[in-house]
Amino acid sequence: MPQATKTQGEPVLVTGGTGFLGRRLVDRLLAQGRRVTVLARTPAPELEARGVRFVSADLGDSGRVIDACAGMGTVFHAAARVGTWGRHGDYFRANVLGTRAVIDGCRSHGVRRLVFTSTPSVVYDGRDIAGGDESLPLTTSCPSPYPLTKAVAEREVILANSAGLATLALRPHLITGVGDPHLVPRLLAAARRGRLRVVGTGRNLVDITHVENVVDAHILAEEALMRSGAAPGAPDCRGRAYFITNGEPVNLWEWINDLLSALGEPRISRRIPLGAAAAAGAVAEFAWRVLRLSGEPPMTRFIAAELARDHWFNIAAARRDLGYAPRVGMARLREELIASTAAD
Repeated sequence: MPQATKTQGEPVLVTGGTGFLGRRLVDRLLAQGRRVTVLARTPAPELEARGVRFVSADLGDSGRVIDACAGMGTVFHAAARVGTWGRHGDYFRANVLGTRAVIDGCRSHGVRRLVFTSTPSVVYDGRDIAGGDESLPLTTSCPSPYPLTKAVAEREVILANSAGLATLALRPHLITGVGDPHLVPRLLAAARRGRLRVVGTGRNLVDITHVENVVDAHILAEEALMRSGAAPGAPDCRGRAYFITNGEPVNLWEWINDLLSALGEPRISRRIPLGAAAAAGAVAEFAWRVLRLSGEPPMTRFIAAELARDHWFNIAAARRDLGYAPRVGMARLREELIASTAAD
């Protein structure tokens, strides 16, 4: 586990510190004796009871976001509007304008380091990505507003790197673990409602990442930003993005079916070709948009591609520049998910 360094005495801001990843990051920082401020919409009295300063704000409230950066040595910007469906303007306001406010806050208040939580979907192109690295271009065409707006935000964070503000972006892929409110619960809910189908060939490989590995990457990123440029020949991570995964790609549908079987649920055997799933997604998107239906469509073009395509990544750069090494492997992740989900 990454150890506290001389950043320990500096105050740190975590945006989105009440979310799944953000809360784990806050826990780790507190364990290191750091002075932590959290900016989030959801009140967190239990964190305040542990000495965390809480700033209640939406990412769209630029003034409060900028003010929250005052006095910080590092800002971890983990807050975002997530999901695969919704109005582009809502995603743009949170993910792009919110990130601009964070950058402005860092510049205005002399923050020295900014670690941005991005996503691998910023390189989405609708095709298989097998062992992709950071040379892949950022997406400019995606049927989901989340990757599009995160790509814009990541680009601006990287461009904000300067002598006064060192920045980098982390791209953790499919974060899960005990307490995951998104990936596993949604898969189980869809399977139990009989709405889950194997999309495509069922042979696609994907990366899944334990949340504690992602927290490690954030702590290591801060330390690496502090070291960058300090010694000749030292890796320079400033102004760069890094894929973060468990480094153990799995067959998505075998992984899902193994999890379902272990939980006593029927395995998924019914299939739908990718083309048919994408077409169904396009129809559903049209209906949701025209009829202004609430919630997310049962299928979208983006989800169809994600369920059928390879998307796993090369983490050599993170290993080299950040010293990242996944501590929690897929076997332990499986055990934790089964134990925690069965207990619910």
